[in-house]
Amino acid sequence: MSKVKKLLLASSFLALAGTANAGYDFQLTDDDKLSFGGYIKIDARYVSGDVAYRPFWAGSGLGVPLAESASQFALFANETRFNMKYTHGEVMGFIEMDFYGGGGNEIISNSANPRIRHAFIKYKDVLVGQTWSTFMNTSAIAETADFAGPANGLVFIRQGQIRYTMGNLQVSLENPETYGGDPTQDSVPDVIAKYTFKGDWGNVSIGGLFRQLNVDSNNSETGVGYSVAGRIKTIGKDDLRFQLHGGNTGRYVGVVSAKDIVNGEAEETTSYIVAYRHFWDESIRSTLAYGYAKADLSGWESTQWSVNVFKNLTKQLAIGFEVGNFSRDDQDADSNYGQVSLKYVL
Repeated sequence: MSKVKKLLLASSFLALAGTANAGYDFQLTDDDKLSFGGYIKIDARYVSGDVAYRPFWAGSGLGVPLAESASQFALFANETRFNMKYTHGEVMGFIEMDFYGGGGNEIISNSANPRIRHAFIKYKDVLVGQTWSTFMNTSAIAETADFAGPANGLVFIRQGQIRYTMGNLQVSLENPETYGGDPTQDSVPDVIAKYTFKGDWGNVSIGGLFRQLNVDSNNSETGVGYSVAGRIKTIGKDDLRFQLHGGNTGRYVGVVSAKDIVNGEAEETTSYIVAYRHFWDESIRSTLAYGYAKADLSGWESTQWSVNVFKNLTKQLAIGFEVGNFSRDDQDADSNYGQVSLKYVL
């Protein structure tokens, strides 16, 4: 059977089996494999307080204080995502999308636009395309119902890059963007290096970030930041996850909660997250998470905490409940939230 016929056959199996099983690999030839994955996630979220509602505590305008307290409820499925990977020998291509691309309202159909999360090609030790920044340690992200958890202190960014991996060392040139300055003058890529210590005990990464931040066409600042993050195994299946960041991290931390340039100067930010996950038994687990971030020039300061419980109803289907609080400490404003999530892993 030719490669084309095998690809068509795999697509047919994908259409038939895609709603029943977790993860799909199709061996097309001895050298070619097609993989499909993702999950469907439904969230019911309630927020009450004097910080404006958001579907998750992250993004530009994060933690906008309200003149009066308000409450809001929403039911949505935007975090749902799908991905596909094609492997041919030592070459791998990967693409993933979710539905946080905007659009939709409750008046008509609540349609949501898809967006690209990842799109990259990897050949041996070289990766080119859009994916998680090398500055990140994805294993240190807490398991939460709230998308990304306490993101105010989290390195969380996807962008175009060229990355080279040499064992535990990774070096990359990544897309520059001076948030709060003049990005039209950005002509030097961000440079990132990260070394990860690994073992049966878990992992700890140490990363460095070097940037040119452009205030305007005539002025620029040098930005330097650091990151220490990891996931440590403790008792049984439990684990401790942590992140600590400092320096001119700007848009790399807090999902653009702090700017790179404020009043013509490079902003310095200090942020951290600590999260402990405990397994009550094989199917029930909880995470207690706390995040903090503070910027020196703007005075922006925030904290977030959350506690949850997740239960696997089947191998692929889990339900979770989470309560927490997000606070704009510099504005003396905060909101409590509760969220129920249903997640089906494909």
